Amino acid sequence: MACRISALALVVPDYDSAIAFYVGLLGFRLTEDIPQGRKRWVTVEPPGGGPRLVLAKAEGPRQNAAIGNQSGGRVFLFLETDDFARDHAAFTTAGVVFEEAPRNEPYGTVAVWRDPFGNRWDLIGPPPQS
Repeated sequence: MACRISALALVVPDYDSAIAFYVGLLGFRLTEDIPQGRKRWVTVEPPGGGPRLVLAKAEGPRQNAAIGNQSGGRVFLFLETDDFARDHAAFTTAGVVFEEAPRNEPYGTVAVWRDPFGNRWDLIGPPPQS
């Protein structure tokens, strides 16, 4: 078997505000934006590659309630960087609000942040050199 995770759906309030944040502010690449009647197939990819996010516009009360809470309040997405200080500074300049100061863990330098839709993310960089 040769399977891989190619994308994850991220429920958002609307396509354009999500594109503006991920592409316009964070530098993700818009990989697809295909009209499908009342829906669009919109995918974005982090600058370093990896699984794409399918930006899925919420429809109805149940999906609207899931915006920002797809993981029950836990960190949901993990964005790995090769330079934590650079990207932490760039995200802060772009208006990203971090929930905590960066901390060092055995697996790397990490800080939790939220996107404008309420999703909790980890920004993870390499462990500090000793």
